Amino acid sequence: MSAEAADREAVSGSRPCTPPQASWFEFLLDPSLLEQHLRGLHPDPSPVQLIVQFLEQASKPSVNEQNQVQPPADNRRNRTLKLMALKVAAHLTWDLNLLEKGLTIPVLNMLLNEFLCVSRVPPGVKHVDLDLSTLPPTTAMAVLIYNRWAIRTIVLSSFPEKQTKPGPHQLNILVQQEKELTENILSVLREQATDSITVLEGALNIKKDFYIHTLRSLDLLAADPSTANGETESSTAGLRISADHLHCQVHYDLGGIYFQQGCSDPSVYEKAKEHFRKARELLTKLDSSASLCCVDEQRLAGYWSACKTLTETSDPGESQHTPYGQISCFMRNHDYGALIEAFIRDNVTLSLPHSFRHSIQLELLHKLQQGDRALEEVCHKLCVCNAVRDALEGGVLGVSFHQLLIKPSKNTISFLLEVCTRSLDKEHRSETSKRKMAIFIKTVCNRLEDVSLAFMVSSHKLFMELLQDEEKKILMEQMRKSSATVNLSAKPLPSFYDIPASTSVNISQLEQQLILSLDPRHIRQILIELHGMAERPFWRVNSKWEVPVDYVNVILAIKDNLTRDLVYILMAKGLHCISIKDFAHARQLFTACLELVTEFSPKLRQVMLNELLLMEVRGHEAGAAEGNMERPPPDLVSRVRGYLEMRIHDLPLRQIVGEECVVFMLNWRENEYLTLQVPQSLVNSNPYIKLGQLIASTCKELPGPKESRRTAKELWEVVVQICSVSSQHKRSSDGRVSLLKQRESSMGILPRASSINLQYDFGLQEPLVLTTLISLFVRLHNIVRDDIVNEVTAEHISIWPSSLANLQSVDVEAVVVTLKELVNYALSLNPNNQSWLCTQADIYFEYHQKLIYFTNSIQKVKLVYYIHSLHTD
Repeated sequence: MSAEAADREAVSGSRPCTPPQASWFEFLLDPSLLEQHLRGLHPDPSPVQLIVQFLEQASKPSVNEQNQVQPPADNRRNRTLKLMALKVAAHLTWDLNLLEKGLTIPVLNMLLNEFLCVSRVPPGVKHVDLDLSTLPPTTAMAVLIYNRWAIRTIVLSSFPEKQTKPGPHQLNILVQQEKELTENILSVLREQATDSITVLEGALNIKKDFYIHTLRSLDLLAADPSTANGETESSTAGLRISADHLHCQVHYDLGGIYFQQGCSDPSVYEKAKEHFRKARELLTKLDSSASLCCVDEQRLAGYWSACKTLTETSDPGESQHTPYGQISCFMRNHDYGALIEAFIRDNVTLSLPHSFRHSIQLELLHKLQQGDRALEEVCHKLCVCNAVRDALEGGVLGVSFHQLLIKPSKNTISFLLEVCTRSLDKEHRSETSKRKMAIFIKTVCNRLEDVSLAFMVSSHKLFMELLQDEEKKILMEQMRKSSATVNLSAKPLPSFYDIPASTSVNISQLEQQLILSLDPRHIRQILIELHGMAERPFWRVNSKWEVPVDYVNVILAIKDNLTRDLVYILMAKGLHCISIKDFAHARQLFTACLELVTEFSPKLRQVMLNELLLMEVRGHEAGAAEGNMERPPPDLVSRVRGYLEMRIHDLPLRQIVGEECVVFMLNWRENEYLTLQVPQSLVNSNPYIKLGQLIASTCKELPGPKESRRTAKELWEVVVQICSVSSQHKRSSDGRVSLLKQRESSMGILPRASSINLQYDFGLQEPLVLTTLISLFVRLHNIVRDDIVNEVTAEHISIWPSSLANLQSVDVEAVVVTLKELVNYALSLNPNNQSWLCTQADIYFEYHQKLIYFTNSIQKVKLVYYIHSLHTD
């Protein structure tokens, strides 16, 4: 065997061999393959996919010799395809749950209509006019299956559906056609709903067993229709369905349609309840393992519970023993005191689901908003009970509870403390429960604006028992310092009952809170509430929320809508806080975002670590600008180095982070790192480090002998290349000027969209670095202006080359504007630097700006004096 053949064999043998998918025409050529295929463990295609393929092929229109489209031909091929579709459904024992899940309404309608034809249902006769007891068993069963499907489809179509996302134009046309066909079928089914109900109710009077077509009986039909019909009539073919099985299923389906009709006619709920009761009774008699009765027991239990509540009837014994029964009884009897007591007890037993408790609260809140003001206190207390339950389960406190804490009464806080005390099981208090309760009490203290109420909580025994000494100390100190002034970020939410029942108003209120809040936990719970009301991108609520374009695609690729909104908003708010130097809130928002993305995205985790680094760099630089000249902590310097040396494939990096890290290193004279310790491969690959290294090397050798001119010349060549004619002089949105390079530099320095003034735009404060850059631009300015009489002076100007090989290639306007702004920026940091003042005086004198106004009198005296001396000379 050759080496190539051996390699091919090794590759093919290294992975499992997947059998090819069977095609529909294979079964048409050899019908015996169908049963063999269906008996497989995981048949591919699946049974419902086969049904679709068979019916699709059987219903294809034909084209005649005149090229005219004709209806599908009634030939042997198409009849065989339809029969095979029925045989697949028979293999599934005509389980409507499976068929409804896998087939669209038009396909299932076609299948069942074919089933009616094969089962010898008299054509042209309404089903309601048929006497099922006199029909052959398989014929009667086909009628029942069709009408069961009809009312089930009406019920299912009443449920809300997700809107399909728009696709390609051709696909949209097909989707629209199918939608129109579905609506037409539903319209017919709704018109015939009464007849279908009558047919099914009549079947409940038939006590004999029924038979349904199987693969064998359908084969007999294909072989000899007359014989097969006689055999099915004599009940020797087909699958036997007991009367109890059928009646259980029919009761369940009738209960569903009556329950759906109860929305418009509440009296019908009684009929629904009766059918569900009989379905429950029959279900207990039947073998639970039997697959013929396809009743969803969990849904049946839900229907039964709902009907009992809606019909306001219940078994007194059941009410005494089940929590649901007790709550329903209290609601019917308006015994709200007992209802609240039940909720408090449930905080210990945790027997009622969270959703059920909140549904009770919402129901009473709706009544209150309809005008029943007597329920106001009840709603307050239920809100408190549910908040305590949420806290004990580690859940997020609802917006309604936070609204309640804005201006609560003393009685409300007293009741809250009582519920907290009673909700902790005295005999089985776990450390986890006590800790969660402590966190809840801390939250309440922090949210209360009324200091007297906050002290009321802090003096309670639970506060003393559950909180640690350090926590109590911090909270007490906060309460002492609290003032009546409310921060914009803590702007009062609307009153607890100011939000009307209208969902749109609720959403607008919550969106307003979302815009104002800077608390990550509060933002998260608001988003949870909003996503419970509507599915739409809430990161678009505020057009001023901006996330760097480098990160947008990564964030919007998050599949979970809530997580996507939360990550986007936390980052946008954090960036805004940094821009206004609110570093405390920025740190909270970014830390929360980091914790969130760490769970699912290593890429976003690194993005947030980078943004946290940038925030800390800016925070430290802001402190330095205000006079705090402490050196940055070693950990921060180490992290900046780590960022500059970082090489992670496919990680979105913001240019500004790299720029400011280099500025940070220059500001704090980390010249040793930039000149000697940074890896050479990093210098060659990272343009910001390359530029930083050249600036640091030049500064390090000043003032020095001629050797310093080697690094100075390299820096000079880089700046000249950036200021070449191919660069464009452009003013940014904030009024600053940058030189944007439009082509790749031959040295690889600052490729595309890099600015020569990035070093002072983003907080460069080191005087020697600024002096060096001013000196460089002064020399470049003097060369391109070529005016010996009016040359501008600066320190260390002699280290730069005195001529340019290609003078015409430099953009003169860009050099002039950059020099002016650079000097202005330097003087804004130190208005008394004599060298910078002399340079600015030369600039103003050269451009005939002799009348100058300055707010700083010292600067004015020095500058005017210097200009006067130039005139005198």
